[in-house]
Amino acid sequence: MSKIRAVVVDPNVSGRLVLRDVDAPTPAANEAVIRVAAISLNRGEVRRSTTAAAGWRPGWDLAGVVETPAADGSGPAAGTRVVGLLRSGAWGELVSVPTHSIAELPASVSFEQAATLPVAGLTAYHALLKGGSLLGRSVLITGASGGVGYFAIQLAKLSGAQVVAHIRRPEYESFVKSAGAHAVIIGEKLPPQSEYGSYHLILESVGSDILGTSLGWLAPNGTVVLFGTSGGTEVTFNAQSFYGTGGASLYGFILFHELQRESAALGLQRLLGLVEAGQLRPHINIEADWTQIAEVAQKLLDRQYLGKAVLSISN
Repeated sequence: MSKIRAVVVDPNVSGRLVLRDVDAPTPAANEAVIRVAAISLNRGEVRRSTTAAAGWRPGWDLAGVVETPAADGSGPAAGTRVVGLLRSGAWGELVSVPTHSIAELPASVSFEQAATLPVAGLTAYHALLKGGSLLGRSVLITGASGGVGYFAIQLAKLSGAQVVAHIRRPEYESFVKSAGAHAVIIGEKLPPQSEYGSYHLILESVGSDILGTSLGWLAPNGTVVLFGTSGGTEVTFNAQSFYGTGGASLYGFILFHELQRESAALGLQRLLGLVEAGQLRPHINIEADWTQIAEVAQKLLDRQYLGKAVLSISN
């Protein structure tokens, strides 16, 4: 097969994301060729597609079946059901994925469930690791109704944390409580003072006033992990209050930087084990065929759904 179908950027088409014929992958020795069954969408890749040049191939998350094992013998055998991620280009019928970035699926975990895990699940997992032991500690998660936030609430609760979720809309309260949030803060901004005391760890993805306020809510030696700025990049905060807390820190988080320290395969195996055991529940709000990629991507940008959207690839 010399050509496959894949999602590419076409600035001349409404929605900019379309299916086109592209060259079939040529794997490196440490890469397995995966026939993709399901993909999921994340805000970062979708936002980039709104300005990317023609021909750019988005896509981080994928799940499917190994069609050609890695030549160096490092990965699973042909026919193995797997989940994985790429820096770009995961949204295609066939993709080459380094074996350190794929994990075998338990029999009870579907392609659709697995496809939600790579970026959202691994981001939540690695961000929470920045807090060390969370047993009995207070954790605040902003933007908690998104894909990362929903996983982070569940994982923090499993770790023994007292979890407070921040959301913008009151209709999302039952959603984050179902994930395990002990308390919920609702509003476009955080109140000036924290009703629930100071926090050992804050997972922050909004930026702007939310970040500025949350920096003042840290306990001594507490950490804010910043992994997004969906609400704005300009931040004003009380610097004296921040350094006066003692040992407080702000950590800039990029998932692919974290994956240089621990392989995606290892984190995915841990997350899959929790899904298999019923302790971690992906929330899939939209399931559709990948021919609807542009429509679903716009819904993500417009915040029209909670949790994750998963698209099946019709080969």
